[in-house]
Amino acid sequence: MVELNIYKNQNTESKGYGMYYPRVDYKEQYDVAKLAKHMAEHNTPFSKGTIQGILTDMVSCIRELTLDGNTVKIENLAIFKATVQGNGVPSLDKARAAIGGSVKSMRLCAQATGAYTKAELNKDATLGWTKAAQDQIDAAKEEPEP
Repeated sequence: MVELNIYKNQNTESKGYGMYYPRVDYKEQYDVAKLAKHMAEHNTPFSKGTIQGILTDMVSCIRELTLDGNTVKIENLAIFKATVQGNGVPSLDKARAAIGGSVKSMRLCAQATGAYTKAELNKDATLGWTKAAQDQIDAAKEEPEP
């Protein structure tokens, strides 16, 4: 699951000033060694005869990890991570209505190719507020609106 924090836009020059926006809460970064360990936990064979299978599994695992809120660093290539483009909401109380209403779309931050597109991220992502963001939203419920 991709967990989201919520922040208030403090940029007075922005059209979204004072609005609340979602932001991905990244859990950890995977380098090649950690990614290889993750792949091995998926019973990936690691021999010369299965290099094509390993590379295919690597793509699948990068997708799984980014959709679980992690970043994956491939040295000399890119850091892959899922991001969100948010819709501003005027108050934390309005964010409670639905997490999807605060998120315009999911994005892959890297050079995306093939089926790993913005449309696929939006289709496949599972979203949820972090505990801290949910606590903020719940606390706003108890405050009277101005």
